[in-house]
Amino acid sequence: MSAHTLLAESGCHLFTGCGFPAPGLNSFDFKPFLTIGGLEFTKPMLLSVICMVIVVGFFWLAFRKPKLVPGKLQLIGEIGYNFIARSIAREVIGKEGSKYVPFLTSIFFFVWIMNIMSVIPLAQFPATSRFAYPVVLAACVWVTYMFLTFKKNGLKGGVKNLVWIEGLPKPIIPLIVLLEFIQNVITRPFTLAVRLWANMFAGHMLIVMFSVASWYLLTPSIMSAVAAGSFILAAAMTAFEVLIQFLQAYIFTLLTSIYIQGALQEGH
Repeated sequence: MSAHTLLAESGCHLFTGCGFPAPGLNSFDFKPFLTIGGLEFTKPMLLSVICMVIVVGFFWLAFRKPKLVPGKLQLIGEIGYNFIARSIAREVIGKEGSKYVPFLTSIFFFVWIMNIMSVIPLAQFPATSRFAYPVVLAACVWVTYMFLTFKKNGLKGGVKNLVWIEGLPKPIIPLIVLLEFIQNVITRPFTLAVRLWANMFAGHMLIVMFSVASWYLLTPSIMSAVAAGSFILAAAMTAFEVLIQFLQAYIFTLLTSIYIQGALQEGH
């Protein structure tokens, strides 16, 4: 039984003989609610689809009939688009960054909306806290990075871009080539996925922990004061998590632009 279920049970408190329902991996495990052609749909899958529809639907509505004097929806869309264009794409990539703004904007808002689901009533779960979702997003970035590297520099130049550094002493060249390969080809997508996943996983776990503790300690005794303290911490963690959700989406997009910039430059 998950911590969320025990939290909703009015009889589970400190002095009722019910052990503390410490949240664990079961807080991230959801039973399928729908099966289509052998494909089982769970809550994280539904949330990710909803987030995709929100992002695509919003920008479609905002720019389907663009006007010289923008309406409210178009104005909000332009603010979001220009934020990515000016503070990330052109700042990091340079003049060539404009063509990658749609890609970076899609990544930023998709990741951000998935993160925000953690504090939305009824949803209350960030899909990015399930490792598969950051992995797929990081894989998309990695494929783009590899494709641009070899498209821009060719086969020989692409390999040189990934693993070669000019001017090294010959004895250490094999070691540096190996380290550059591990860093650019293997470590980058792995750390990109883990950074997003770990932050969302930890944030959700802390919110659940303090929420469950608030309910568990809520008894007609001095422990009610402790329960109140736990509730305040849960509220504070939720507010802090809203900031982290934005920062993680920003960092994920920023690193993506850095990888694109690296792919477009010549080898070391």
